[in-house]
Order: sequence, then structure tokens, then C-alpha cells
Amino acid sequence: MTFSPTDAALEGFRITRENARAFTRWVAVSFAVSVLGALVTVSMPAEVRHALETLSSEQTLDLRAFFEALLFVSPLFLFGLIFQCMMAAAVYRVIFRHEDSRFGYLRLGADELRLMALTVILVLLAIVLLAAVTLLTSILAGLAAMVSTTFAIRFAAVAELISIAVVIYVLVRLSLAPAATFAERRLRLFESWELTRGVFWRLFGAYLLALCCIVVVGFFALILFTAVAGIVVILSGGQLTDLSAIFQPDETSLRSYLNPGMIAYMIVGSLFQTLYFAVLAAPGALAYRQLHGDPEPR
Repeated sequence: MTFSPTDAALEGFRITRENARAFTRWVAVSFAVSVLGALVTVSMPAEVRHALETLSSEQTLDLRAFFEALLFVSPLFLFGLIFQCMMAAAVYRVIFRHEDSRFGYLRLGADELRLMALTVILVLLAIVLLAAVTLLTSILAGLAAMVSTTFAIRFAAVAELISIAVVIYVLVRLSLAPAATFAERRLRLFESWELTRGVFWRLFGAYLLALCCIVVVGFFALILFTAVAGIVVILSGGQLTDLSAIFQPDETSLRSYLNPGMIAYMIVGSLFQTLYFAVLAAPGALAYRQLHGDPEPR
């Protein structure tokens, strides 16, 4: 069996258009999560705020500082993982179990838990793979330095590109694992490797096209929102510099944080975020169904 990269790339747009009622519920849940995020941001303890700043800083951390910071922010990561897997599962449910439309295809159950476990496994595999490739290229770069400095510099640049290509290749070959896990109701990590044999470039093209489409949509949405917000600010007697209150809100209280401009921005952001999840999750599901066929009912 085969599949169309173009159809796969545009599948997310199709299902959101044809399932407008479910999409509206997804947006509402995404907006609720944004409001909850605002509440967390405003009431965030100093320790957690410091941990986030530590993890996002460019300085090299020792293992103890890294794990301490990770411990503080782990509840936030867990919540983000749950939300991400719920959205992905909703998209998969539309494609694989379209009749199961309760709660707008959204829920938290065994399917979502399996996707969470698979996500953790894939992240750990990516870290191990990246570490192994980095170690290998470092060793080879050290050997190249024995030949000449110029050769070592050129080799390092080429080796970095090859390392990125290897990681992308492996991730694309394993990219059908989430869809397979959902469709077959059990962890299916390496089945994707067999299904994607010989179709890497078509899969890669589908993912790249989907990503380009959602980036373009996001770019024009941001421009349109900024233009409309600017007009509203000027007509209300303000200045364009007042737009900074939307993109850099006052975090001292929830009331100051959730100003009208910020609420409007969060609504637009929820629309885009929901579309983003659908567009990026759908290609793998459609590719799995076309390469594997519909899973046997259980």
C-alpha cells in the first residue's frame, strides 16, 4: 500500500473543517488551559520560577542543579504532556474511530496514557541517539584534528549536518508509532520502522509540507491580530507602544495579566494551537492507515 504526501500534509486542515463542532470544543479546552497557565504563571512560587529560568539559561549546569530544577518544574511538564497527548488522541480518534465522538473526541483514558508512555520512550530514545551521535562525531573530530586544524574544522561542520540528518531519519522512521499505538490499543514502537521502509522521503515531505503550512497560517494570523489590535488601540486613544501589554503582560496579579488585549490574544492563540496540534498529528495517522490498513476492531 502507498499514500499521498499531499493528502497526509493537509489531513489536519480537512478534519478540522469537517468536524467543526469538535474543533470548537478543542479550542475551548485549549483556551481553558491557557487561562490555567495564566493562573499558574501569576501564582508561581519563586522556586519554580527560578527553576524555569535556570533550565532556559544558556549557562552549563552541573547535574545536581539540573535535576533540582527539573524536579521543581516536572508538574508543569507532566501537565503539558497530558494536554498534548489528549489533543493528539482526539485527532487520532477522528481518523480511526470517527463514530466515537463523545466529548468532542476528547478524554483522558487508556489511549492517552499509552501515548504518554510512548512519548517518554521516544524522548529518551532521541536523547540516547543524540548523545551517541555526538560522542561518535567528537571522537572522529579528535582524530581529524591530528591530520590538520583546517580539515578538523571542515569535518566538524559536515559531521554536524550528518548528525542532524541521522536524528531526523530515525525520528521519521519511528513517526508512525503514536498512530499505531492508538489504533492497535497497545504500545507499538518498532512497527513504524517496518511500515516506513521505502517511504522515508514521502513521509518527510508530508511532515515538511504540513509544518510549512501551519507556519504560514501562524505568520498571517499574527500579522492580522497585531494589525487589528493596533487599530483598536489607536481608536481608543492609546499608542502603538501599548501593544506591549499584550505580548508582555503584567504578571503581578491575575486581573492585570488577563487584560482585554491578552484575553483576545489567548483566544487567537488557542485557535492556532489547536489547529497546530491537528495539522501535525494527522499526517502520521493517515500515513499509518494507508500503509497498514484499518486496524482490526478489538
